[in-house]
Amino acid sequence: MKFLDEAKVFVKSGDGGAGCVSFRREKYVEFGGPNGGDGGRGGDVVVEAVGGLNTLIDYRYRQHFKASRGGHGMGTDRTGASADAAVLKVPVGTQILAEDKETLLADMTVEGQRLVIARGGDGGRGNTAFKTSTNQAPRKSEPGWPGEEMWIWLRLKLIADAGLVGLPNAGKSTFLSAASRARPKIADYPFTTLHPQLGVVGVADREFVLADIPGLIEGAHEGSGLGDRFLGHIERCGVLLHLIDGTDERVVEAYRTIRAELEAYGQGLAEKPEIVGLNKIDASIPEMVAEQMEALRAETDSPILALSGASGEGMPAVLHALADNVAVFRASEKRDRQEADEVEAGDEDDRAVDDAPAPLWSPIE
Repeated sequence: MKFLDEAKVFVKSGDGGAGCVSFRREKYVEFGGPNGGDGGRGGDVVVEAVGGLNTLIDYRYRQHFKASRGGHGMGTDRTGASADAAVLKVPVGTQILAEDKETLLADMTVEGQRLVIARGGDGGRGNTAFKTSTNQAPRKSEPGWPGEEMWIWLRLKLIADAGLVGLPNAGKSTFLSAASRARPKIADYPFTTLHPQLGVVGVADREFVLADIPGLIEGAHEGSGLGDRFLGHIERCGVLLHLIDGTDERVVEAYRTIRAELEAYGQGLAEKPEIVGLNKIDASIPEMVAEQMEALRAETDSPILALSGASGEGMPAVLHALADNVAVFRASEKRDRQEADEVEAGDEDDRAVDDAPAPLWSPIE
């Protein structure tokens, strides 16, 4: 299956059904009168986050989604049937953006989350609704109200606990394959990884999801290489593992290049906790590794660990460090959710007090 993380689609909710003009024609009924029913409601357009999906490829081949019109009203005061909703199923982590590609309409982060993106039009009233004391036989009805229509953008941001960043050929795919059961393509040329990859990492009794994205080069934020658009897939991560090729003598320059691209991208990536991994130490000598780690310590206060994704040397220490940071991140997220729920519950209590009727009496002072 091809990977697609962005798509533009057109959605239109259903129009409401038209009201009916009808009159009773029954034996032994002296005065018939109107009995035209109302039209049914048009179908909504709903976006639903479902599990088991990790790409928006389905929206490359179909870009228009329209819900059905509501049923028309009928005689004997029969209301038209409401139309079914048109459901767009998207992977968990998909953002819904307006046509300007900047206004965020929704962030689908929980499996089963549903959002009505376009509401169906109301049905028109039949002539029964227009009967009055002075107009006993109205011949008036309403057409259904039109539905809503718009263009929206779907942008997938993978949900992972930790993310891998680094220059091309820093060994990110090798690390992912060694730490998890993911099997990304591994080769000795730059930009082997063209699409983000996910792997589940197990450390003792803990598990977390690790994301590997295509390598960055200098000027990626200006479109060089594969650009920096894939950085969106690690925006939700709690910690970044910055891998540096230990066989390259310019490790400090490599570190600065990636940090500059993270800062240029923004979205808080440069402020995330970082672990620096000096990779491929199996292809280097201990003296050179010690010099490179000393040079990196002078450049950053982040933890620096030496490892080899190919031989497994130093891997346990790196994975435990990642797992510890992920645990802190998850605890922080849980605390934030609890605080948000408490604030929302307090707002609901305040609204209930404001809506309460005033007392009919007051105490005498």
